[in-house]
Amino acid sequence: MSLLKEPDYGTPARKGDATVDVAIDGLSVTVPEGTSVMRAAALAGVDVPKLCATDSLEAFGSCRLCLVEIDGVKGTPASCTTPVRPGMTVRTQTPKLEKLRRGVMELYISDHPLDCLTCAANGDCELQDMSGVVGLREVRYGVGEGENHLDAPKDVSNPYFDFDASKCIVCSRCVRACDEVQGTFALTIEGRGFDSKVSAGGLDFLNSDCVSCGACVQACPTATLEEKTVVDLGMPTRSVITTCAYCGVGCSFKAELKGDELVRMVPYKDGGANEGHSCVKGRFAFGYATHPDRQMSPLVRERITDEWRPVSWEEAIQTVATRMRDIQSRHGVGSIGGITSSRCTNEEVYVVQKMVRAAFGNNNVDTCARVCHSPTGYGLKQTFGTSAGTQDFKSVEEADVIMVIGANPTDAHPVFASRMKQRLRKGAKLIVLDPRRIDLVRSPHIEAEYHLKLAPGTNVAIINAFAHVVITEGLVDEDFVAERCEDFDEWASFIAQPENSPESLEEITGVPAAEVRAAARMYAAGPNSAIYYGLGVTEHSQGSTMVMGMANLAMATGNIGRNGVGINPLRGQNNVQGSCDMGSFPHELPGYRHVSDESVRDIYSQLWGTPILPEPGLRIPNMFDAAIDGTFRALFVQGEDIAQSDPNTKHVFAALESLELCVVQDLFLNETSKFAHVFLPGTSFLEKDGTFTNAERRINRVRPVMKPKTGKHEWEIVAEIAQAMGYPMHYDSTSQIMDEIALTTPTFAGVSFDLLDRVGSVQWPCNDNAPLGTPIMHEGGFVRGKGRFMPTNYVPTKERSTRKYPLILTTGRILSQYNVGAQTRRTANVAWHPEDTLEIHPHDAEVRGINDGDRVSLASRVGQTSLHARISDRMPVGVVYTTFHHPVTGANVVTTEHSDWATNCPEYKVTAVQVGLQSPRLQAEEEQVAVPVAGS
Repeated sequence: MSLLKEPDYGTPARKGDATVDVAIDGLSVTVPEGTSVMRAAALAGVDVPKLCATDSLEAFGSCRLCLVEIDGVKGTPASCTTPVRPGMTVRTQTPKLEKLRRGVMELYISDHPLDCLTCAANGDCELQDMSGVVGLREVRYGVGEGENHLDAPKDVSNPYFDFDASKCIVCSRCVRACDEVQGTFALTIEGRGFDSKVSAGGLDFLNSDCVSCGACVQACPTATLEEKTVVDLGMPTRSVITTCAYCGVGCSFKAELKGDELVRMVPYKDGGANEGHSCVKGRFAFGYATHPDRQMSPLVRERITDEWRPVSWEEAIQTVATRMRDIQSRHGVGSIGGITSSRCTNEEVYVVQKMVRAAFGNNNVDTCARVCHSPTGYGLKQTFGTSAGTQDFKSVEEADVIMVIGANPTDAHPVFASRMKQRLRKGAKLIVLDPRRIDLVRSPHIEAEYHLKLAPGTNVAIINAFAHVVITEGLVDEDFVAERCEDFDEWASFIAQPENSPESLEEITGVPAAEVRAAARMYAAGPNSAIYYGLGVTEHSQGSTMVMGMANLAMATGNIGRNGVGINPLRGQNNVQGSCDMGSFPHELPGYRHVSDESVRDIYSQLWGTPILPEPGLRIPNMFDAAIDGTFRALFVQGEDIAQSDPNTKHVFAALESLELCVVQDLFLNETSKFAHVFLPGTSFLEKDGTFTNAERRINRVRPVMKPKTGKHEWEIVAEIAQAMGYPMHYDSTSQIMDEIALTTPTFAGVSFDLLDRVGSVQWPCNDNAPLGTPIMHEGGFVRGKGRFMPTNYVPTKERSTRKYPLILTTGRILSQYNVGAQTRRTANVAWHPEDTLEIHPHDAEVRGINDGDRVSLASRVGQTSLHARISDRMPVGVVYTTFHHPVTGANVVTTEHSDWATNCPEYKVTAVQVGLQSPRLQAEEEQVAVPVAGS
C-alpha cells in the first residue's frame, strides 16, 4: 500500500438540506448552502492554491493565495472565506490571479530557509507544493537579505516534535488547531506585523500548557512543527489504517511506515470516533512496541523462585497443556480457569473464553473489564435491556446539558473531551459531579454551571436527590414514561419520600441542597441532556445501583433514544466493551446471554462439539479465594497485570503464590509474571489483526502494520494450547473467528471483515435490521421492550474513615500515562509523569506537617506504600487522590476487599487511609530504588 494522502477540501463541510448551484472554471457543482467557494471548487475537482486553509479548521483568510475572480464581484476575494451564492460563476485561473499568487509566494520564500533538499518535510511540505503550483521560478527580493527570521531559534524541548521558528510562515493553523480541534489554547500569535510569531505562552513547548495532542503538527503546512521520528527516519512511504490500543475512544490512525519501520501515527480523518484528532498517547506513544524490554520468546520455570528458561513455542504450549490436564486430573475440572484482556482484540478474547469453556470444560473465565465496568453491564441491562452505552460520540454535539459523573475526560478520554469542549464553548451547559476539581470544571472558555463536590461513596444518594427534585417538582416527561416505561409508579413513590430529598441527603453527600436542586432542574429542562460517566461511578460498592439510578433519571426526563441525550459510559481501556461482548464473564456467553439459557448453550454445544456447563464459574475474586483455599490451582492470564491492577494487593499476591501453575501472556514481564511458571510473549497492536469495540459500541478494524515479532499471533497460541489439551480448535485467519462470532452472536450477526473494510466501522447491533449498525440505541423502544424503573436504595459503603484512618483515598488517571503504565512508562511520556504522587489539601497537609514534595506514607488497614506529596486544593479537606500508573508505588497495596454488591467490581474509589511524613530511614532506603523511565 502506498502512502495514503487524504483529500483536503480547504474548509469544513456545511450541513443542511438547502443546496446551491455554482459554476467554477466552467464546471457545474451543487453544494450545501454556506459552503465556501474553495470547498465547492475542490468538490468540482478544482484545487485552489492555499496555505492557511485546511478542512479541519474554519476559514481564516490570511495567506492570500486562494484568491479567485467572481463575475459581478469587485476585486479578488479569498475563496476560503467567500460562501457560494446561487448562480455564482467563479474563475480560479487567470493571468491576474497568477501574478498575484506569485507575488505573495515570493514574499513567503524571501523569508524562508531554502533547504528543501535537506529538510525533513521535503516532499510533504505545502509551501513547497504551492511554490510549484503558482509557478514560482525566481524571488526578486533577495532571499536572506535585510531583516528576516532565518536565525529564529528551534525549540526541541518536546520529546516528540520540534518547533523550528525559522520556517514558520505565521499562517496560524497551529494556533487555530489548538483552539478549534483540541480546545487547549496553548498557542498564540505573539507580536504584530513583521514581529508576529507563534508562541507557546512565552514558554517552551514542554513546559507550556501544550498537551502534545499533535493537532498543531498535523495542521502545520511547513516543517516548522515536525515529528522527531520523521527527522530521524525520513518521510514514510506507505500507510496502514488501524486502531489505537489505548483508551476506550478507539481512534483510527494511519500508521505510516518506511519499509517495515513505523515512522509516525497520523489520525485518520475518516475515523468514526476521532475524525482526524488524537492525543499524546495514540499519536506519539507507540515506541513501547519495539522497546528492548519486550519478551520475544516463551519462558518456562518449575517454581517461581527459579530463573526463567527460554524454550520453543512447542515446548511452552505442551507445558501449559500437560500441566493443566494434570492439575484437573488431581483437583477436578473446575480447578483451572482464565482471565481475558481488555487490551486484546475481540477475536483474541473470544478464543480464550472458548478455550476455557470447551478445552478446560468449565465457566471459570473472567475479565479485567468486570473489575472496572461490570456495574455498567448489570445496571443498563436491568433498566434498558442491553449492557452498553446508548449514543455515538457525535451525539454530544447536540447536547444542551452535559452531566459528567465520576469521569475525567480530558485526562482519560482526551479526544472525546475535545469534542465535548467544543460543544460546551458553543453554549451547552455543564454539570460535574466529582469530589475532585477536574480540568473541565474550569478551563479556557469553559466553566461548569455546577461542580457538585460530593463525598466519595455517596453517588447513589445524590442521584436519588436529583430524581426526587424531578418527581416532586413536576419535571417528569409524562408522555415518554407512559409510552415507553414500566414500574414507574412504584419507583416514583420510593424516590419522592422525604429521606431522598436534597435537604435530607445534604449531610451525607456534603453538597448544598440548593445546588442539587438547581442542577437537577437544569438537567430536567434540557431539552437535550446527556450523562457521561466513568470509573468514579462503577468502582464503588453501589456501582450497579448508581448505574440504575442514572438510567432512572434519564427515563423520567425522556433523555433516551435520540441525539444529544443518553447514558454514556466512558470505557477505560481500548476493548473493555469488546471483551464484555465476547463472553468473558463466568455467567454469560457472548452477547450477554446467561449460561443457564439452554437454547443459547445449544448454539455453542453444537458448534463447538462439547457441552457447556449451565452453572456460572468463578469470578476473579472467587478464583483468588479458592486459590488460597487450595481448590483453584491453575490460571491463564491474557494481557492483564492483575498483581498491579487488582485491589488488596497482599491478597492477590497470596493467591498467585498458591497456584501450581500461572500462565501469563503479555508483552513485558510484569508484576504478575513474578508469580508465573510459563510466560507466553504477546503481540502489540501494531502486529494484531482483528477488531476492537470502543465505548460507543463501534467495531473498528485493527490491521497488522508488521508481522508478529514473536512468530505467532496470540489467538494461534491459545488455539494450539486447546488442541494440545485434546480439544480441536483451529482457525486459518482472524476473519474466520469474526465469522464465528457473527454466526453465534445476534448483535454481531452482520459484522464481517469485508463489511468493515468496505464501510470503515459499524456500531452494534449490526444485523439484518441494522445492516450498517446502530449509532443511537433505544430510539423507538428499549431493547427489553419497555424501560424499567428500578428502586435505588442508598446503602453507605462499609469503608469508613476512623480515628486511625481519617482520610478517604480515591484514585484516577492522568493524561500522559495509561492504566498500569506498562506501555506508556516505556515511552517518552514519562517526561510529564515520572511517578505517581499524592494530592492532598493544604489543610490536611498543614496539620500533618507535610510540605509540597515531601515523601509521605500512605496507609490503610490492609497495607502501606509511600510517594511524594503534592499540595493541591483540587481535593476537598479529608480526601486525598493518587494515580496508579507506576508499580514502584503500588497504590493498590492500600485498596480493600470491598466491592459492588451485584458484580464484585472492586471499590477502588473509597479507601480509608492515613497520611504522614515518611521516616528518614525508610526514605533513604526507598531512594535507592530506581524509578522506571523510558529506555530502562
